[in-house]
Amino acid sequence: MVAQGWAELGLIDDGDDCFQVGEVNQQALFGRVAAAMHHGGAGTTVAAARAGTPQVIVPQIGDQPYWARRAAELGIGAAHDGPVPTVGSLSAALDVALAPATRARAAAVAGRIRADGAAVAAKLLVEVLGQPSQ
Repeated sequence: MVAQGWAELGLIDDGDDCFQVGEVNQQALFGRVAAAMHHGGAGTTVAAARAGTPQVIVPQIGDQPYWARRAAELGIGAAHDGPVPTVGSLSAALDVALAPATRARAAAVAGRIRADGAAVAAKLLVEVLGQPSQ
């Protein structure tokens, strides 16, 4: 599957081994795939991590190299070395992502990700700001 995204990616041929999608609920999708391969934006990285899906991150710009490194450090995926993949480099990264240990680690980490971070932060702010200064 190829998600078109803002780059409007498309298929390279009309074979039946792949299809493209437009807008998609990543959280629902990532729970149904063997691995997610993406650019490493914070939102996509977290969506894959919350779904417990191993990931291959091919970072392009900005904070994407950080998220790629972090996923590799956590053992929930593979960080591609550089923004230009080859058949060999993607195959090696997929070998890491599809390994049983990576899948197990991704599932374990998913169970530890909190979805209430904004509510917790807001509560802490209200508590701190509501206290008289000393």
